[in-house]
Amino acid sequence: MNSEDLFDHIFMSENRYQGNGYRDGFEEGTRQGMLDGQKHGASHGAKVSTEVSFYRGFALTWKCLLQDTANAKSRKQVKAVESLIGLVEQFGYDNAMSTSLLDEIQKIRTKFRQVCSLLSVPTDFHDYVNGSSGMSF
Repeated sequence: MNSEDLFDHIFMSENRYQGNGYRDGFEEGTRQGMLDGQKHGASHGAKVSTEVSFYRGFALTWKCLLQDTANAKSRKQVKAVESLIGLVEQFGYDNAMSTSLLDEIQKIRTKFRQVCSLLSVPTDFHDYVNGSSGMSF
């Protein structure tokens, strides 16, 4: 190696190390970002799944409770409960990338509030999950 090549090698080492550091940092950041994204997605998916599953169980329970009543108010309640069941069953669990996912969950929440109003029960989903609604199993 001649003296010019040695000088260029020393002079360019800072650029080389900076480039290597950037590349290594970018790769590590990408890897960590993917892990964090998977963790966040799994957590959020579990929350949505829990909520939708609650609505399904709620609606099926009320459908069973109301099935033997014959007055006009009960028929209206059953119709609303069946509508909620239909929305839950159409919910797209298998396509998390769907652009209509937020619209679907909002329709389910709205129908749930309507059903609760017709049944004269509290509408806060979190009260049921935390057990503060007075219900026990």
